[in-house]
Amino acid sequence: MANRMILNETSYFGAGSISEIVTEAKKRAFKKALVVTDPDLIKFNVAKNVTDLLEEAGLAYEIFSQVKANPTVKVVKAGIEAFKAAGADYLIAIGGGSSMDTAKAIGIIINNPEYADVTSLEGAIDTKNPCVPIIAVPTTAGTAAEVTINYVITDEEKKRKFVCVDPHDIPVVAIIDAKMMSSMPKGLTASTGMDALTHAIEGYTTLGAWELTDMMHLKAIEIISRSLRKAVENDPQGREDMALGQYVAGMGFSNVGLGIVHSMAHKTGAAFCEGSMKGRHLPHGCANAIYLPFVIKYNAHDGRAAERYADIARMLGLPGNSNKGLIENLCALIDKMNDELNIPHTLKEFGVDEAEFNAKVDEIAVNAVGDACTGSNPRAIDPATMA
Repeated sequence: MANRMILNETSYFGAGSISEIVTEAKKRAFKKALVVTDPDLIKFNVAKNVTDLLEEAGLAYEIFSQVKANPTVKVVKAGIEAFKAAGADYLIAIGGGSSMDTAKAIGIIINNPEYADVTSLEGAIDTKNPCVPIIAVPTTAGTAAEVTINYVITDEEKKRKFVCVDPHDIPVVAIIDAKMMSSMPKGLTASTGMDALTHAIEGYTTLGAWELTDMMHLKAIEIISRSLRKAVENDPQGREDMALGQYVAGMGFSNVGLGIVHSMAHKTGAAFCEGSMKGRHLPHGCANAIYLPFVIKYNAHDGRAAERYADIARMLGLPGNSNKGLIENLCALIDKMNDELNIPHTLKEFGVDEAEFNAKVDEIAVNAVGDACTGSNPRAIDPATMA
């Protein structure tokens, strides 16, 4: 069996590395950028760090700032029109996973217009043409969307998230500059950090895991587990380490898949954007953090998965004389991290109404089993068990 690896053409790391956007844009003879970002990053002058560089270098750009958490089909379509109206030939995505996922969808559809309805991109799609070139500048340390071949869009009409997997969507350049992440509030830093930890743990235990991605995922778990708490306190070294750790996790899972923690988080997050949530959305990273210990215990009934969870526990220096003991301590560590990061242990604690959840749980379970991440989970599952 052949194991495929797809990574960015070029990536830059370290403080001040955003200046390389100018280098890359000029080297590639790009003419005009559509900067894809969200209103808050405009309001708080985070995106300005990039647009100032473009202006100083005389590089043309226009801004599309309609991105929101859990980007929708409607937002993607608006971005496509903005790209065409701007006469742009490349994209600069500034933000978390939402900005980068929006840019990926825009770039794919511009060069593959047969997918203009957006929803037809769901799953593993064999598009004919690479997307419009993207320079990705993450402002959160979690999604690793700058190095993955995946993106997630929300179908607002059906209230569901769908995962798109396409080697043609990976950004050509990734800029991992922790200074762009320094304005992240504690809650967002914690949530995205637990998303990154879940990426690494699921990537290590997925059915497609192999030696090269094992190396990436174990190293990512080590880096994230030691740096996430520091990053939440805005410690510069903690920020730098988290920026690296989440990227390393992305290098791995993008190529071998994830599991049912993400399947359930995708579908639960889409289901609880309104109603009892009173306009709040359930952050993807929080949903992952809540589900992760439960899924580890479920998957640990599979012998191979149990060995791999025990590997993680041993690497982290956790005690235990058996796989069972090691796995129990791994789950306890995750629970402790959630406590320290003020992440709830249940959806009810987060604010999801129990009656509303019970009314939606069967639909969520069916949708989660059909999610693109489910097939690579180490243990099979059906809707009844998922619920």
